[in-house]
Amino acid sequence: MVYEITDASRVFSLFDGWEETMIYSCLQGIMGKLYSSELLYSSEPPASAMAVLGDFTFFAGRVNRELVAFKPEGCKQDFMIMVGQNKDWQNAITEYYGPRARVVSRYAFKKEPGAFDRNALEAAADTLPPGFSMDLIDEPLYHLCRSRAWSFDLVSQFHDYEEYRRLGLGVVIRREKEIVSGASSYSRYRNGIEIEVDTREDHRRQNLAYICGARLILECLNRGLYPSWDAQNPGSAALAVKLGYHYSHTYTAVEVSDY
Repeated sequence: MVYEITDASRVFSLFDGWEETMIYSCLQGIMGKLYSSELLYSSEPPASAMAVLGDFTFFAGRVNRELVAFKPEGCKQDFMIMVGQNKDWQNAITEYYGPRARVVSRYAFKKEPGAFDRNALEAAADTLPPGFSMDLIDEPLYHLCRSRAWSFDLVSQFHDYEEYRRLGLGVVIRREKEIVSGASSYSRYRNGIEIEVDTREDHRRQNLAYICGARLILECLNRGLYPSWDAQNPGSAALAVKLGYHYSHTYTAVEVSDY
């Protein structure tokens, strides 16, 4: 039996030292949920736990196959990115999901609030080509993002615009009133956001993601928020470096389909 953890202090130590902002979001009670398969009324803290936010699940502590097999009620999607604290967790995930599991590499970047070159970011944000416009995401743009499959994840983790207005932050580029690129908060934690960047397929390789990313980073810095970046692929990693991030390390995740 898997239980939702409402007192995050019970599992803080399990995730200690893991610099992942989506875990911060769960531990801080801002977004996402925490789970354990151990009885909540036990005087002993859980030996294992999972943090779930959007398409991501993070496993910590002693390997627990009941947690690996568990799909939270609120997860309606058929795809999940699972990250274990160690190789044993990864093995448990791949063994349980079999051919539905694909081991991938992701790229983490250092969290350095003072490392950004504001002048370079301003210059990048000012290179918007003629015929395009760039705006902060307001209520109409929030709904427009949700109405397109390619831009859905720019705002998908916020249940409604009021929640996005309160916790989220993002910019989009439009051409003829249609969104063609955007950078926004996939999630929010106390001191910052986790960035999501997407560009419509027919407008890729036009520097639009770079322009959006630069503007969003500046907006975050102006508000005292840290714009965290975690790259899914080498292209995203290269964009991060171009924007001023410094590579930290490569880590392993498991993408599970038909979840």
